[in-house]
Amino acid sequence: MREISLDRLRTLVVIADHGSFADAARQLNLAPPTISLHVAELEARIGAPLLTRARGQVRPTPVGETLLLRARRLLADADQALDEVRRQVEGLTGRVRLGASTGAIAHLLPQALDALRVDHPGIDVQVQVLTSQASLGRLREGTLDIGLVALPQVAGKGLKLTPWRRDPILAYVPADWRPPARVTPAWLAGRALILNDSTTQLSRVTSEWFAAAGLYPEPRIELNFNDAIKSLVGAGYGATLLPQEGEGPQHDPRVLRRPLRPGLWRQLGIACREGEPERAIGHVLEALERLRQ
Repeated sequence: MREISLDRLRTLVVIADHGSFADAARQLNLAPPTISLHVAELEARIGAPLLTRARGQVRPTPVGETLLLRARRLLADADQALDEVRRQVEGLTGRVRLGASTGAIAHLLPQALDALRVDHPGIDVQVQVLTSQASLGRLREGTLDIGLVALPQVAGKGLKLTPWRRDPILAYVPADWRPPARVTPAWLAGRALILNDSTTQLSRVTSEWFAAAGLYPEPRIELNFNDAIKSLVGAGYGATLLPQEGEGPQHDPRVLRRPLRPGLWRQLGIACREGEPERAIGHVLEALERLRQ
């Protein structure tokens, strides 16, 4: 059994609104026999008359009234769906799924989202807390659109990686430890440490920094939530190494930030799928690009 097409339903609605086959034909820019055929096909599909013709006026039957009520809703829903898709294609609306670390989400991403809210308020960015490896995996699966990832990484087939930011890694130290102006591996290795866990790129970078000085300290605790780490530093639980990530002036007087000797950097990249992105994704990428260093 054939489905009822929206074109046939639209013909029925226009006939009912104008009360005339001829007026409906002109309104829809169709030949009068085509209008009659549309109605005949609907009536054959329904199995009952949908319109009555009396005194030159076309009116719906009770069955026709019922179908018209549903047809108007269906046509309105279809028009709305097409309008939403059109707006998304034009980049006026859309949903973009973005993965990043907690540090990037807390200190970098808000700047991009604020600019995006002003320029493209119809775009909804769904943010997920993900490690770099998890972001790349989701991109390959097609369940993520953009990933902010620590470099270096192997993107793999179908993905592209663009260098984005190069932020200094600093020592965050309890103020009463009286750290030197520049913190060295030797000074830090003999103290309690709070570090990122070994699955992260930051852990590998900091481990190499210590190893270059022949040091292999064991952290007191490993965490991946940077703000929680800073709170522990403020409580005197230990010191840490974290990227600066565009932070503003230091507010917690219990924590001192110190540059490292030798210096250390954390590099971030933007990962996305190859090819021309949808416009909404492109707008988010443009907002992130403004934060490039």
